[in-house]
Amino acid sequence: MAWTKYQLFLAGLMLVTGSINTLSAKWADNFVAPGCGGSKEHSFQHPFLQAVGMFLGEFSCLAAFYLLQCRLAGTPDPSADPQQPFNPLLFLPPALCDMTGTSIMYVALNMTSASSFQMLRGAVIIFTGLFSVAFLGRRLVLSQWLGILVTIAGLVVVGLADLLSKHDGQHKLSEVITGDLLIIMAQIIVSIQMVLEEKFVYKHNVHPLRAVGTEGLFGFVILSLLLVPMYYIPAGSFSGSPRGTLEDALDAFCQVGHQPLIALALLGNISSIAFFNFAGISVTKELSATTRMVLDSLRTIVIWAVSLALGWEAFHPLQILGFLILLTGTALYNGLHRPLLTRLGRGRPPMEEGEHERLLGGSRTPINDGS
Repeated sequence: MAWTKYQLFLAGLMLVTGSINTLSAKWADNFVAPGCGGSKEHSFQHPFLQAVGMFLGEFSCLAAFYLLQCRLAGTPDPSADPQQPFNPLLFLPPALCDMTGTSIMYVALNMTSASSFQMLRGAVIIFTGLFSVAFLGRRLVLSQWLGILVTIAGLVVVGLADLLSKHDGQHKLSEVITGDLLIIMAQIIVSIQMVLEEKFVYKHNVHPLRAVGTEGLFGFVILSLLLVPMYYIPAGSFSGSPRGTLEDALDAFCQVGHQPLIALALLGNISSIAFFNFAGISVTKELSATTRMVLDSLRTIVIWAVSLALGWEAFHPLQILGFLILLTGTALYNGLHRPLLTRLGRGRPPMEEGEHERLLGGSRTPINDGS
């Protein structure tokens, strides 16, 4: 079936905004500007402030939800599922996981390349599968276990590519290794978030925009408040500010004042996450969850190509192999091999029941799948 212009627009919007989200964060990290009090020029490394901006973008989805509700108030949709009453505090535990995982990933992005950052996020399949068996009582089929093993192999290859790549003065080998490990550690927390969402949130049939916005609200408020103690907590080598603290929001604002393009990068990060979540939700509804996963994989290629074109990283052929292995693992875990096998066996594509409803073939994606 041919896609409509609207479906093509949604697919393009998801691909572009998802790529902009990671690239704008990395672009901000590459800027060098003086800070407050006449301090010398230094890189813009403020991962927790960037995470606050991301949650602000997610929070805007809540405004979009209420605007949509007002627009549809006089024209009820009989096909829409009724919204069940729920306690907003249900979103607090997954929001705390999202806040922790996102902050760790922004710290890691300062240490490694944008393409490796995007590829290593595929580790979420491993921990989601294991946690769904342990805490949700789900039984994984053979192809999903095989997908997990293939994904592990892909992560090893991507890690080897980082070890063997040439490293500039900005990213030392020790920093790259630390960054890669932090990304994988963050996927453990993201997997916990996904399990919590499935166990306590999805059964209430909350509108996805409302879910994203509510988690964004919690993340924005809590992390904004945490910026105050972070201003005084020493962080040693993990700090990117002259004061050596965990986060120096004042230094960040001073750098933005000296280099306005940083503000443009931050704005791109904030706005892209909102549109990316909207587009991802709409693609799942209008097309399928499989299409959403494929587009998310294409995002890795776009980020990689742009990073190479801008000279942000050096090309290493092992990354191609690693990406293909990770893509294979993801496809196996989500059952993308089944339509191909059915087509080869029967000569026609299958129609999977509930294809438009599920978010992943063996598990769900996190409600707010960003960064």
